[in-house]
Amino acid sequence: MEPLHLLKWALVASFVASVLFVHFRGRVRHKPVKQLTDHSTFVAPYNILMYAFSGVPAKPYHDVARFPELAPLTAHWREIRDEAMRLHEAGQVRAATGKNDLGFDSFFKYGWKRFYLKWYEDPLPSARELCPRTVELLESIPTVHGAMFAMLPPGGKLGVHRDPYAGSLRYHLGLSTPNAEACRIIVDGEPYAWKDGEAVIFDETYIHWAENRTDTPRMILFADVERPLTSRVVTGLNRWVSRHVIKASASANVEGERIGAFNRVFRFFDQVDVARRKLKNWSKPVYVFVKWGLLTGIVALAVI
Repeated sequence: MEPLHLLKWALVASFVASVLFVHFRGRVRHKPVKQLTDHSTFVAPYNILMYAFSGVPAKPYHDVARFPELAPLTAHWREIRDEAMRLHEAGQVRAATGKNDLGFDSFFKYGWKRFYLKWYEDPLPSARELCPRTVELLESIPTVHGAMFAMLPPGGKLGVHRDPYAGSLRYHLGLSTPNAEACRIIVDGEPYAWKDGEAVIFDETYIHWAENRTDTPRMILFADVERPLTSRVVTGLNRWVSRHVIKASASANVEGERIGAFNRVFRFFDQVDVARRKLKNWSKPVYVFVKWGLLTGIVALAVI
């Protein structure tokens, strides 16, 4: 077998192995068919690199004391809470206005709301204006790359999922919560109930879900913290990916704020889908003609 073919099959084998590792990591896993189409499948090789050089053990939750740089957030949680609740009362903690938040779009239908503070770049202008104290605290911690206020309403539930990016760990700080076991997150089968002024760190690439089975909204500070790595080279690579790739998933709080490339593409395809549905409602025969005409054209281009 020629060296090029050997290399090709070696790459295929390593990709398959990385997907299998991600699938079987932890006690809880997706059904095989769901795993095949899950975003964690397509980024599995990168995540394997993060796991291989991880400076923290492979487990769902981590000791917050392992991250002393985050202590100022807990120490000043009441000030952070006050800014979050003022935003909430003013209606600023809300779902995306339009299809411009691909990463969290599926959460909005359950009533989940957010206000971005920063997302893998400088803090948003609206955050600097409306919650300056929280932004000041976040800017003093270089390892916090993304942050938002996140509200889960009474009866809210976030479905079973795993986040795609292993270069970070997830930090939650309870601000205004039910302080009850019925308002919780379950990571790899292990539950944690949010409490006011209490922080938790977990690995969001384990399968997890959340629920609020109380009559009280849950407000938290939600942050992505850089995963500690044992290699300077891999740390440098991960920071490059954070700045140039994950940054492309940035969304906005208000009109005029920057939207990342991933979300611009997401919005474009949503507009295409809206036009498709309008055409179908206007005339199904015309819709079928256009649909099969486009498919035929794509096939013809592929074989030319």
